[in-house]
Amino acid sequence: MRHSILVHCPSPEGKDCTRAQKNIHRAARITLLALSATLPAPPRASLRPPATVLARPSSLPAFRELCRIRGEMGNSRSQSGQKFCSQFLPEEQVEIDRLFDALSSETHSSRTSPRSFSLKALKSHVGEALPPEMVTRLYDGMRRVDLTGKATKPSDSVSQEQFTVSMYHLLKGNSEEKSLVILKMISATECPVKAREVQKFTEDLVGSVVHVLTYRQELRGWTQKRGPGPPSRVQVLATQLFSEMDLRGGEKLPGPQQLDCECDRATIEDWVFRTPHVATFLSVVIHRGFLLLRSSLDLATLVPERHVDPERVFESILDVLSVIYVNSHLRREQQGRWRLLFSSELHGHSFSQLCGRITHRGPCVLLVEDRDGQVFGGFASCSWEVRPQFQGDDTCFLFSISPRMAVYTSTGYNDHYMYLNHGQQTIPNGLGMGGQHNYFGLWIDVDFGKGHSKAKPKCTTYNSPQLSARENFGFEKMEVWAVGDASGSQQFFLFIRMQEQGERRERQREKQAPRLAGSPTRGSIPGP
Repeated sequence: MRHSILVHCPSPEGKDCTRAQKNIHRAARITLLALSATLPAPPRASLRPPATVLARPSSLPAFRELCRIRGEMGNSRSQSGQKFCSQFLPEEQVEIDRLFDALSSETHSSRTSPRSFSLKALKSHVGEALPPEMVTRLYDGMRRVDLTGKATKPSDSVSQEQFTVSMYHLLKGNSEEKSLVILKMISATECPVKAREVQKFTEDLVGSVVHVLTYRQELRGWTQKRGPGPPSRVQVLATQLFSEMDLRGGEKLPGPQQLDCECDRATIEDWVFRTPHVATFLSVVIHRGFLLLRSSLDLATLVPERHVDPERVFESILDVLSVIYVNSHLRREQQGRWRLLFSSELHGHSFSQLCGRITHRGPCVLLVEDRDGQVFGGFASCSWEVRPQFQGDDTCFLFSISPRMAVYTSTGYNDHYMYLNHGQQTIPNGLGMGGQHNYFGLWIDVDFGKGHSKAKPKCTTYNSPQLSARENFGFEKMEVWAVGDASGSQQFFLFIRMQEQGERRERQREKQAPRLAGSPTRGSIPGP
């Protein structure tokens, strides 16, 4: 719903015209100019000056000018607040104001002004939904926003204008506006900041996402899982996000030297622009941590729903962060649901079982944990088929989860994206992605439990390094997940498969049923 204010705009005449009338007329002219740029030209016969106009133009500069004029006409907000006009929808602004009223009315805010709130009030309101460190960062980012451009030090509390501006920048702002608040969340000093401070902020942000989703019970079937040893999945993903930052013009520096680099606002802005996870995670923290504008965030495309046979107890190799990371590289229509097709833990260490359960099932993600604890895999963009030719397209990719998170996409060098063969004598039997026969980027041998990742220096198809700890590796755990909703043909194959499984179970029950001596046989009619 959109609120409109109708403004009558008579032409001011004579010296007796009041300042308010001139302001109204000037606002109407600005609005008309903004609207005329977006509306189609009407027929000549209908061209005439309208008696009323909408007071919220689609042109942002005109809207800001109109807001300034309204301030001169008696807007109740402070002088600094007049310089910023909220870009939230009316119903969103109502929710923003309601949250601010709740925060500023907390008993802990009694020492502050009536129209501001303290850190203690914010922590009391959020409770255990967010880690205290992230609540403090958000609070500092808000109170350090300088609306006047003349402040010599941060304010002691958060005003309504600071709160509204901060929420807009973090939730709807561009990379420049987001970077402004992020810098204030990182440090109280002016730019630049040390890279190690940005890295610590990234770890806090990633940890807060897991924390709030766990607290709100919105993991959608996945778990928060620690790796077999340091670093944790939080640190692994934070390191990946931090690595996207362009330090020293792209020059690769050793770890300690890299962390000592200085990051100015332009560097942070570029990082936020090129790393969408940063903005997405900030939205999750605010939407779910503050319970603010929750309908604006669609978790279904961030965390896919996990579908596993409810009768089987199953712990996946994946945790919620690794799922979020891999899922973000899929097409939107594939992001909402992951269905388990095969697990060596549930379905046995059998290559025949693997082939039987993953063919004709649509796009899927496969992953392996080798005996050294490294986790890696690949995305198959189409259904697997058993045949001696390569298949797939350039949307396939390989990835690594542990000890580092990375995705390796097609180079265009060749089309050796997917390979699945079984029962041949002259060519390799197994499942492979990238590279060539006997030198795959990822290979699962028909002798299940063995594989290789031969990529020296890099896999020609995906430009991936060696994914496993050892070139020839052994593994105990392997999983394959179908992504997205099943198509009609996939549902047909699923129906046939379920029917065959039902028939096999029925035959097995018949074989195991005890036959008592003298009992009637199947189909016979018992005597009197």
